[in-house]
Amino acid sequence: MTTSFRLAFTTFAVMKEPYGSAVTKGFEDLTGPTFEEAERHPGFLSRAISPNDDDQNTNFGKDYGPWGEFDVPRFYVWGRTEETDRRASTLSLWKDLESVHAFVYTAPLHKSALRQRHDWFVRPEWPSYALWWVAEEETPTWKDASVRLELLHDNGPTHRAFDFRHPFSPQGEPMETVKKSRARP
Repeated sequence: MTTSFRLAFTTFAVMKEPYGSAVTKGFEDLTGPTFEEAERHPGFLSRAISPNDDDQNTNFGKDYGPWGEFDVPRFYVWGRTEETDRRASTLSLWKDLESVHAFVYTAPLHKSALRQRHDWFVRPEWPSYALWWVAEEETPTWKDASVRLELLHDNGPTHRAFDFRHPFSPQGEPMETVKKSRARP
């Protein structure tokens, strides 16, 4: 029996100021529409959404059902309350590497957000995203995402956690990068 795989994708950034500040307003205004853009993008499968989602900006303490309780990598040392939370993170599943790559670098809203990231986020000393393969029936958790970001930071790209420049196949073999015809912002 052949196992089918899906690609897990997590992003992690730290904002210059907590949610609700004038500095983060542009980012916050784009967040909902960018999630909607991702959900319409070919190859998108699912994303972590809290079953008890409310208007709170902080994810700390939320349970995401099959995605697990919210978690952050050890790099995050800022606030964890509604008034002090400065992290922005996502966790999603995609059909393949080409699909998520196309979304990240060509979807209009996300591409616009990437261009403005230096206005909103501190310059990271850690990976801002990680990719890894999961079996068809598996749902990655926030804890998995934190571990993968830490692995990528500590060990560089491996089959357990990689980036677009150094991808791996579901079987753990290095892959060619996605075609460069998709311009980076």
